[in-house]
Amino acid sequence: MKCCPNSSIRKIARSVHDAARDVARRIAATPEYVRSRHERKKVEMFFAHLKRILKLDCLRLRGMSGATDEFTLGAAVQNLRRLAKLTSQSN
Repeated sequence: MKCCPNSSIRKIARSVHDAARDVARRIAATPEYVRSRHERKKVEMFFAHLKRILKLDCLRLRGMSGATDEFTLGAAVQNLRRLAKLTSQSN
């Protein structure tokens, strides 16, 4: 009664999208979703590294073929760096 002194009843409106939100909450509670979120974070970190460290945020080659080649080259560089890091740790 203190929060709504001018109305006889208190009512909390439910959004029309709450059913979809409930479905999303149920999916988020599953172990499969937790695993996919963990794997997605790894992939996003690789893309962030490509963009920030290897300066692949804007492609210099034009066209689909050029973009594919440039991205493949960046991914190869990233894999070679990881390989060098792993081999230096094993020695």
